[in-house]
Amino acid sequence: MDGVGWGSVVNETYAKIPGMTQDYSGFRPSRLWKRMPPEHRLAAAELFWADEQSTEQQIEAVGAIAVHMKFRTKSVLGLPADRKAKYLSTLPAVSDTIAARALVSYHLERQPTMMAAFLDTLGIAHENGLINEENVVKPDAEKLRAAAADLATKYPADDVALYLSTLVSQDPDTWGDLAQLPETGAAT
Repeated sequence: MDGVGWGSVVNETYAKIPGMTQDYSGFRPSRLWKRMPPEHRLAAAELFWADEQSTEQQIEAVGAIAVHMKFRTKSVLGLPADRKAKYLSTLPAVSDTIAARALVSYHLERQPTMMAAFLDTLGIAHENGLINEENVVKPDAEKLRAAAADLATKYPADDVALYLSTLVSQDPDTWGDLAQLPETGAAT
C-alpha cells in the first residue's frame, strides 16, 4: 500500500518546517479528511477497512470509534466493515495517521488514472500512480504549475485539489510548491 512519495509515516510537523516560510497546517491529513464530501469520505473509509496494510491505523480507528460511540472495543471489532466505515466517516475528528492512510487508500484505488496523468506530465516513474523511486527529486516549480494546470483541465477541481493537497501533506519537501497553486486551493 505505501508507495514511495506517499510516505509510510505521517510527517507530524505540519505547521512551519524549519527553514521554510510556508505554513502547511492547512494540509494536515485530518483537515483534508474533513473537507472531503461525505460520499468520498465514506468511500475512503471503506477502502481503509479493506486495506490489509492498515492494521495499525485500523486498531487506532477502532479505539476512536469505541470512545466516540461509547461502545466496547470488542463490539466495534465485531462490526461489519460497512458499519465501521460509516462510523469512521462520520467521526467528528480523526487522527492524522488514520486520515493519511485513508487518503492514500482512496487515491490508489479511486484515482490511479489521475495520479498517473500527473506523474506522467512530470516525467516521474510510477506504476498506476504509485511512485517507483525511493527518493523523488523535487520537481521544478514551473513544471509542477504546468502539470497541476493540465490536470485541472481533465479532472474535477475538487478531486485535483484533494490529490495535490494530499501530496503536500505526505511530503512537503518534495511537493510543497503545490501549496501555492490555485489548483490546490481547497486546502488553503
